[in-house]
Amino acid sequence: MSALQAATAAYALRLRGTGHVLNHSGVLGLFSNAASERPGSLQSSADDDAPSTSGRGVPPIPPFLTSFRRHMSIEAPGGSAPPAGNWIMRNLPPRLVPYAQLMRLDKPIGTWLLALPCFWSIALATPPGHLPDLWMMALFGSGAVLLRGAGCTVNDLWDRDLDSKVERTRSRPLAAGTLTPRDAIGLLALQLSLGLVILLQLNDYSKLLGASSLLLVGTYPLMKRITYWPQAFLGLTINWGAMMGYSAVAGACDWSVVLPLYGAGVAWTLVYDTIYAHQDKRDDVAAGVKSTALLFGERSKAWFAGFGAATVACLLAAGGAAGVGVPYYVGVGAMAGHLAWQVTTVDLSNGPDCMAKFVSNKWAGGLLLAGIVADRLLLAAA
Repeated sequence: MSALQAATAAYALRLRGTGHVLNHSGVLGLFSNAASERPGSLQSSADDDAPSTSGRGVPPIPPFLTSFRRHMSIEAPGGSAPPAGNWIMRNLPPRLVPYAQLMRLDKPIGTWLLALPCFWSIALATPPGHLPDLWMMALFGSGAVLLRGAGCTVNDLWDRDLDSKVERTRSRPLAAGTLTPRDAIGLLALQLSLGLVILLQLNDYSKLLGASSLLLVGTYPLMKRITYWPQAFLGLTINWGAMMGYSAVAGACDWSVVLPLYGAGVAWTLVYDTIYAHQDKRDDVAAGVKSTALLFGERSKAWFAGFGAATVACLLAAGGAAGVGVPYYVGVGAMAGHLAWQVTTVDLSNGPDCMAKFVSNKWAGGLLLAGIVADRLLLAAA
Protein backbone atom coordinates (compact mmCIF):
# COMPACT_ATOMS: atom_id res chain seq x y z
CA MET A 1 0.00 0.00 0.00
CA SER A 2 1.37 3.44 -0.95
CA ALA A 3 1.75 6.27 1.53
CA LEU A 4 -1.16 8.08 -0.14
CA GLN A 5 -3.44 5.02 0.12
CA ALA A 6 -2.47 4.51 3.77
CA ALA A 7 -3.18 8.12 4.65
CA THR A 8 -6.55 8.04 2.90
CA ALA A 9 -7.51 4.79 4.67
CA ALA A 10 -6.51 6.19 8.06
CA TYR A 11 -8.58 9.31 7.45
CA ALA A 12 -11.60 7.18 6.46
CA LEU A 13 -11.31 5.22 9.76
CA ARG A 14 -11.25 8.45 11.74
CA LEU A 15 -14.41 9.58 9.93
CA ARG A 16 -16.26 6.39 10.85
CA GLY A 17 -15.65 7.15 14.48
CA THR A 18 -17.55 10.42 14.04
CA GLY A 19 -20.46 8.83 12.18
CA HIS A 20 -19.40 9.93 8.68
CA VAL A 21 -18.22 8.13 5.58
CA LEU A 22 -15.75 9.07 2.90
CA ASN A 23 -17.44 7.93 -0.29
CA HIS A 24 -16.11 7.92 -3.85
CA SER A 25 -17.02 11.54 -4.47
CA GLY A 26 -15.36 12.45 -1.20
CA VAL A 27 -12.08 10.89 -2.30
CA LEU A 28 -12.25 12.79 -5.56
CA GLY A 29 -13.12 15.93 -3.67
CA LEU A 30 -9.84 15.78 -1.79
CA PHE A 31 -7.98 16.35 -5.02
CA SER A 32 -10.49 18.49 -6.94
CA ASN A 33 -9.71 22.10 -7.77
CA ALA A 34 -13.31 22.90 -6.96
CA ALA A 35 -13.03 21.47 -3.42
CA SER A 36 -12.16 23.95 -0.72
CA GLU A 37 -10.57 23.39 2.67
CA ARG A 38 -13.99 22.71 4.20
CA PRO A 39 -15.10 19.03 3.86
CA GLY A 40 -18.01 19.76 1.51
CA SER A 41 -17.91 16.31 -0.07
CA LEU A 42 -18.29 14.48 3.25
CA GLN A 43 -21.72 13.00 3.85
CA SER A 44 -23.73 11.48 6.67
CA SER A 45 -24.27 7.75 6.27
CA ALA A 46 -28.03 8.34 5.86
CA ASP A 47 -28.64 9.80 2.36
CA ASP A 48 -27.65 12.59 -0.04
CA ASP A 49 -30.39 14.88 1.30
CA ALA A 50 -28.98 14.93 4.82
CA PRO A 51 -27.93 18.29 6.22
CA SER A 52 -24.34 19.38 5.78
CA THR A 53 -21.91 17.91 8.30
CA SER A 54 -19.49 20.79 8.05
CA GLY A 55 -18.50 22.02 11.48
CA ARG A 56 -19.95 19.01 13.38
CA GLY A 57 -16.88 17.14 14.60
CA VAL A 58 -15.54 16.18 11.15
CA PRO A 59 -11.78 15.70 11.43
CA PRO A 60 -9.71 18.05 9.25
CA ILE A 61 -8.07 16.79 6.09
CA PRO A 62 -4.56 15.60 6.99
CA PRO A 63 -1.73 17.89 5.84
CA PHE A 64 -0.25 15.09 3.70
CA LEU A 65 -3.46 14.80 1.70
CA THR A 66 -3.94 18.55 1.52
CA SER A 67 -0.43 19.11 0.17
CA PHE A 68 -0.86 16.28 -2.32
CA ARG A 69 -4.10 17.82 -3.56
CA ARG A 70 -2.39 21.16 -4.07
CA HIS A 71 0.55 19.53 -5.81
CA MET A 72 -1.73 17.70 -8.23
CA SER A 73 -4.01 20.68 -8.83
CA ILE A 74 -4.31 21.79 -12.46
CA GLU A 75 -5.24 25.31 -11.40
CA ALA A 76 -3.25 28.07 -12.96
CA PRO A 77 -1.91 30.97 -10.90
CA GLY A 78 -4.74 33.18 -9.81
CA GLY A 79 -7.22 30.30 -9.72
CA SER A 80 -8.15 30.08 -13.41
CA ALA A 81 -8.45 26.50 -14.57
CA PRO A 82 -8.01 25.48 -18.21
CA PRO A 83 -11.29 24.99 -20.05
CA ALA A 84 -12.25 21.33 -20.23
CA GLY A 85 -13.35 21.52 -23.86
CA ASN A 86 -10.10 22.73 -25.45
CA TRP A 87 -7.33 20.19 -25.95
CA ILE A 88 -4.64 22.87 -26.18
CA MET A 89 -5.60 24.33 -22.84
CA ARG A 90 -5.95 20.93 -21.18
CA ASN A 91 -2.41 19.94 -22.13
CA LEU A 92 -0.60 23.15 -21.30
CA PRO A 93 1.52 23.43 -18.14
CA PRO A 94 -0.52 25.37 -15.56
CA ARG A 95 1.81 28.36 -15.55
CA LEU A 96 1.21 28.89 -19.28
CA VAL A 97 -2.59 28.80 -19.09
CA PRO A 98 -3.07 32.54 -18.39
CA TYR A 99 -0.77 33.44 -21.28
CA ALA A 100 -2.75 31.16 -23.60
CA GLN A 101 -5.96 32.77 -22.37
CA LEU A 102 -4.49 36.20 -23.10
CA MET A 103 -3.82 35.00 -26.66
CA ARG A 104 -7.36 33.53 -26.76
CA LEU A 105 -6.05 30.09 -27.63
CA ASP A 106 -9.07 28.80 -25.75
CA LYS A 107 -11.30 30.63 -28.28
CA PRO A 108 -9.93 29.86 -31.75
CA ILE A 109 -12.79 31.45 -33.71
CA GLY A 110 -10.89 34.75 -33.91
CA THR A 111 -7.93 33.00 -35.50
CA TRP A 112 -10.22 31.41 -38.10
CA LEU A 113 -11.77 34.77 -38.95
CA LEU A 114 -8.30 36.25 -39.42
CA ALA A 115 -6.94 33.31 -41.41
CA LEU A 116 -9.85 32.77 -43.81
CA PRO A 117 -9.40 35.98 -45.87
CA CYS A 118 -5.71 35.04 -46.19
CA PHE A 119 -6.69 31.61 -47.45
CA TRP A 120 -9.21 33.08 -49.91
CA SER A 121 -6.58 35.28 -51.52
CA ILE A 122 -3.93 32.55 -51.56
CA ALA A 123 -6.40 30.27 -53.32
CA LEU A 124 -7.46 32.98 -55.82
CA ALA A 125 -3.80 33.59 -56.73
CA THR A 126 -3.19 29.85 -57.27
CA PRO A 127 -2.71 28.86 -60.94
CA PRO A 128 -5.56 26.82 -62.50
CA GLY A 129 -5.22 23.10 -61.97
CA HIS A 130 -3.34 23.36 -58.68
CA LEU A 131 -4.16 23.22 -55.01
CA PRO A 132 -3.16 26.23 -52.91
CA ASP A 133 0.45 26.15 -51.73
CA LEU A 134 0.31 24.25 -48.42
CA TRP A 135 3.50 25.86 -47.14
CA MET A 136 2.03 29.30 -47.74
CA MET A 137 -1.22 28.27 -46.06
CA ALA A 138 0.76 27.02 -43.06
CA LEU A 139 2.74 30.27 -42.84
CA PHE A 140 -0.39 32.38 -42.92
CA GLY A 141 -2.20 30.07 -40.53
CA SER A 142 0.64 30.35 -38.02
CA GLY A 143 0.80 34.08 -38.60
CA ALA A 144 -2.93 34.32 -37.89
CA VAL A 145 -2.45 32.67 -34.49
CA LEU A 146 0.35 35.08 -33.60
CA LEU A 147 -1.22 38.25 -34.99
CA ARG A 148 -4.58 37.49 -33.42
CA GLY A 149 -2.79 36.79 -30.13
CA ALA A 150 -0.83 40.02 -30.40
CA GLY A 151 -3.99 41.97 -31.18
CA CYS A 152 -5.78 40.48 -28.17
CA THR A 153 -2.79 41.25 -25.95
CA VAL A 154 -2.76 44.89 -27.08
CA ASN A 155 -6.54 45.04 -26.67
CA ASP A 156 -6.38 43.70 -23.12
CA LEU A 157 -3.56 46.05 -22.17
CA TRP A 158 -5.63 49.02 -23.29
CA ASP A 159 -8.88 47.66 -21.85
CA ARG A 160 -7.84 46.04 -18.58
CA ASP A 161 -9.82 48.61 -16.56
CA LEU A 162 -12.86 48.42 -18.86
CA ASP A 163 -12.80 44.62 -18.98
CA SER A 164 -13.22 44.42 -15.22
CA LYS A 165 -16.59 46.21 -15.60
CA VAL A 166 -18.00 43.84 -18.25
CA GLU A 167 -19.35 40.48 -17.13
CA ARG A 168 -18.09 38.54 -20.17
CA THR A 169 -14.54 39.95 -19.94
CA ARG A 170 -13.83 40.42 -16.25
CA SER A 171 -12.18 36.99 -16.03
CA ARG A 172 -9.54 37.86 -18.65
CA PRO A 173 -6.03 37.50 -17.18
CA LEU A 174 -5.17 41.20 -16.99
CA ALA A 175 -8.58 42.27 -15.73
CA ALA A 176 -8.59 39.49 -13.13
CA GLY A 177 -5.01 40.15 -12.05
CA THR A 178 -3.77 36.70 -13.07
CA LEU A 179 -1.10 38.39 -15.21
CA THR A 180 0.54 41.79 -14.86
CA PRO A 181 0.96 44.34 -17.66
CA ARG A 182 4.67 43.50 -17.64
CA ASP A 183 3.83 39.83 -18.30
CA ALA A 184 1.59 40.87 -21.19
CA ILE A 185 4.23 43.13 -22.72
CA GLY A 186 6.73 40.27 -22.59
CA LEU A 187 4.25 37.98 -24.35
CA LEU A 188 3.52 40.68 -26.93
CA ALA A 189 7.24 41.03 -27.70
CA LEU A 190 7.53 37.27 -28.17
CA GLN A 191 4.51 37.11 -30.49
CA LEU A 192 5.70 40.02 -32.61
CA SER A 193 9.18 38.51 -32.85
CA LEU A 194 7.81 35.18 -34.06
CA GLY A 195 5.49 37.02 -36.42
CA LEU A 196 8.49 38.82 -37.87
CA VAL A 197 10.18 35.48 -38.52
CA ILE A 198 7.12 34.42 -40.54
CA LEU A 199 6.93 37.75 -42.39
CA LEU A 200 10.57 37.41 -43.43
CA GLN A 201 9.70 34.21 -45.30
CA LEU A 202 7.62 36.24 -47.79
CA ASN A 203 8.67 38.33 -50.78
CA ASP A 204 9.69 41.97 -50.28
CA TYR A 205 6.37 43.32 -51.57
CA SER A 206 4.48 41.27 -48.99
CA LYS A 207 6.90 42.22 -46.21
CA LEU A 208 6.13 45.90 -46.74
CA LEU A 209 2.42 45.23 -47.06
CA GLY A 210 2.41 43.20 -43.85
CA ALA A 211 4.41 45.75 -41.86
CA SER A 212 1.96 48.46 -42.88
CA SER A 213 -0.84 46.69 -41.00
CA LEU A 214 0.80 47.18 -37.59
CA LEU A 215 -0.63 50.68 -37.21
CA LEU A 216 -4.15 49.25 -37.46
CA VAL A 217 -3.32 46.42 -35.06
CA GLY A 218 -2.03 48.90 -32.47
CA THR A 219 -4.82 51.48 -32.72
CA TYR A 220 -7.93 49.34 -33.22
CA PRO A 221 -8.47 48.75 -29.47
CA LEU A 222 -8.77 52.53 -28.95
CA MET A 223 -11.61 52.94 -31.41
CA LYS A 224 -14.36 51.78 -29.07
CA ARG A 225 -13.58 54.82 -26.95
CA ILE A 226 -13.90 57.39 -29.73
CA THR A 227 -16.34 56.08 -32.35
CA TYR A 228 -19.45 53.95 -32.68
CA TRP A 229 -17.75 52.15 -35.59
CA PRO A 230 -14.99 50.07 -33.94
CA GLN A 231 -16.28 47.05 -35.88
CA ALA A 232 -15.35 48.82 -39.12
CA PHE A 233 -11.79 49.34 -37.87
CA LEU A 234 -11.66 45.69 -36.86
CA GLY A 235 -12.73 44.80 -40.39
CA LEU A 236 -9.93 46.88 -41.87
CA THR A 237 -7.44 45.16 -39.56
CA ILE A 238 -8.51 41.54 -39.56
CA ASN A 239 -8.97 41.29 -43.34
CA TRP A 240 -5.54 42.63 -44.30
CA GLY A 241 -4.60 39.11 -45.32
CA ALA A 242 -7.03 39.36 -48.26
CA MET A 243 -4.31 41.42 -49.91
CA MET A 244 -1.21 39.83 -48.40
CA GLY A 245 -2.06 36.25 -49.32
CA TYR A 246 -2.42 37.18 -52.97
CA SER A 247 0.85 39.12 -53.12
CA ALA A 248 2.71 36.33 -51.32
CA VAL A 249 1.76 33.91 -54.10
CA ALA A 250 1.70 36.18 -57.15
CA GLY A 251 4.53 38.55 -56.17
CA ALA A 252 2.27 41.63 -56.15
CA CYS A 253 -1.37 42.56 -55.70
CA ASP A 254 -3.84 42.58 -58.56
CA TRP A 255 -5.85 45.41 -57.10
CA SER A 256 -8.88 44.68 -59.26
CA VAL A 257 -9.12 41.36 -57.40
CA VAL A 258 -7.85 42.07 -53.91
CA LEU A 259 -9.57 45.40 -53.21
CA PRO A 260 -13.10 44.01 -53.67
CA LEU A 261 -12.05 40.87 -51.78
CA TYR A 262 -10.82 43.08 -48.94
CA GLY A 263 -14.06 45.07 -49.07
CA ALA A 264 -16.07 41.85 -48.85
CA GLY A 265 -14.15 40.88 -45.73
CA VAL A 266 -14.76 44.27 -44.10
CA ALA A 267 -18.51 44.12 -44.80
CA TRP A 268 -18.64 40.53 -43.50
CA THR A 269 -16.88 41.61 -40.31
CA LEU A 270 -19.47 44.33 -39.75
CA VAL A 271 -22.13 41.62 -39.73
CA TYR A 272 -20.52 39.06 -37.44
CA ASP A 273 -18.81 41.44 -35.04
CA THR A 274 -21.93 43.53 -34.55
CA ILE A 275 -23.79 40.32 -33.69
CA TYR A 276 -20.99 39.60 -31.22
CA ALA A 277 -21.21 43.10 -29.74
CA HIS A 278 -24.91 42.67 -28.99
CA GLN A 279 -23.89 40.42 -26.08
CA ASP A 280 -22.36 43.36 -24.21
CA LYS A 281 -24.84 46.17 -24.86
CA ARG A 282 -25.77 46.85 -21.25
CA ASP A 283 -22.23 46.59 -19.93
CA ASP A 284 -20.91 48.77 -22.78
CA VAL A 285 -23.36 51.54 -21.94
CA ALA A 286 -22.35 51.40 -18.27
CA ALA A 287 -18.64 51.42 -19.16
CA GLY A 288 -18.96 54.19 -21.76
CA VAL A 289 -17.86 51.89 -24.62
CA LYS A 290 -19.18 52.44 -28.15
CA SER A 291 -20.14 49.84 -30.78
CA THR A 292 -22.21 49.38 -33.92
CA ALA A 293 -24.58 47.25 -31.81
CA LEU A 294 -25.44 50.36 -29.81
CA LEU A 295 -25.49 52.56 -32.91
CA PHE A 296 -27.79 50.31 -34.94
CA GLY A 297 -29.97 49.21 -32.03
CA GLU A 298 -33.34 47.86 -33.18
CA ARG A 299 -32.38 48.47 -36.81
CA SER A 300 -29.44 46.06 -36.64
CA LYS A 301 -30.94 43.39 -38.88
CA ALA A 302 -31.60 45.93 -41.63
CA TRP A 303 -27.96 46.98 -41.42
CA PHE A 304 -26.92 43.33 -41.51
CA ALA A 305 -28.89 42.81 -44.70
CA GLY A 306 -27.12 45.77 -46.28
CA PHE A 307 -23.66 44.62 -45.23
CA GLY A 308 -24.47 41.09 -46.34
CA ALA A 309 -25.46 42.36 -49.76
CA ALA A 310 -22.23 44.40 -49.92
CA THR A 311 -20.25 41.26 -49.04
CA VAL A 312 -21.81 39.33 -51.91
CA ALA A 313 -21.43 42.22 -54.39
CA CYS A 314 -17.74 42.61 -53.57
CA LEU A 315 -17.14 38.86 -53.88
CA LEU A 316 -18.81 38.85 -57.28
CA ALA A 317 -16.62 41.76 -58.38
CA ALA A 318 -13.46 40.01 -57.15
CA GLY A 319 -14.43 36.80 -58.94
CA GLY A 320 -15.18 38.60 -62.17
CA ALA A 321 -11.79 40.30 -62.11
CA ALA A 322 -10.06 36.99 -61.39
CA GLY A 323 -11.84 35.17 -64.25
CA VAL A 324 -13.35 32.48 -62.05
CA GLY A 325 -15.80 29.74 -63.01
CA VAL A 326 -19.01 28.26 -61.67
CA PRO A 327 -17.62 26.64 -58.47
CA TYR A 328 -16.56 30.04 -57.16
CA TYR A 329 -20.06 31.41 -57.57
CA VAL A 330 -21.48 28.33 -55.87
CA GLY A 331 -19.21 29.12 -52.93
CA VAL A 332 -20.39 32.74 -52.91
CA GLY A 333 -24.00 31.56 -52.96
CA ALA A 334 -23.38 29.16 -50.09
CA MET A 335 -21.79 31.91 -48.01
CA ALA A 336 -24.65 34.25 -48.84
CA GLY A 337 -27.14 31.61 -47.72
CA HIS A 338 -25.29 31.20 -44.44
CA LEU A 339 -25.31 34.96 -43.84
CA ALA A 340 -29.03 35.09 -44.61
CA TRP A 341 -29.63 32.32 -42.08
CA GLN A 342 -27.68 34.23 -39.44
CA VAL A 343 -29.48 37.52 -40.04
CA THR A 344 -32.96 36.04 -40.05
CA THR A 345 -32.58 33.71 -37.08
CA VAL A 346 -30.28 35.48 -34.61
CA ASP A 347 -31.92 36.63 -31.39
CA LEU A 348 -30.07 39.83 -30.58
CA SER A 349 -31.39 39.86 -27.03
CA ASN A 350 -30.01 36.37 -26.37
CA GLY A 351 -26.28 36.40 -25.59
CA PRO A 352 -25.65 32.66 -26.13
CA ASP A 353 -27.43 32.78 -29.51
CA CYS A 354 -25.38 35.80 -30.56
CA MET A 355 -22.21 33.91 -29.63
CA ALA A 356 -23.35 30.79 -31.50
CA LYS A 357 -24.07 32.80 -34.67
CA PHE A 358 -20.75 34.60 -34.36
CA VAL A 359 -18.82 31.35 -34.03
CA SER A 360 -20.67 29.84 -37.00
CA ASN A 361 -18.95 32.31 -39.31
CA LYS A 362 -15.99 29.98 -39.64
CA TRP A 363 -18.34 27.82 -41.72
CA ALA A 364 -19.52 30.79 -43.78
CA GLY A 365 -15.93 31.64 -44.69
CA GLY A 366 -15.08 27.98 -45.15
CA LEU A 367 -17.85 27.54 -47.72
CA LEU A 368 -16.37 30.33 -49.82
CA LEU A 369 -12.87 28.86 -49.50
CA ALA A 370 -14.14 25.47 -50.69
CA GLY A 371 -15.68 27.14 -53.74
CA ILE A 372 -12.44 28.94 -54.60
CA VAL A 373 -10.31 25.80 -54.27
CA ALA A 374 -12.75 23.76 -56.38
CA ASP A 375 -12.75 26.50 -58.97
CA ARG A 376 -8.96 26.52 -59.23
CA LEU A 377 -8.88 22.74 -59.71
CA LEU A 378 -11.68 22.60 -62.25
CA LEU A 379 -10.58 25.58 -64.35
CA ALA A 380 -7.74 23.48 -65.79
CA ALA A 381 -10.20 20.92 -67.04
CA ALA A 382 -12.44 23.51 -68.70
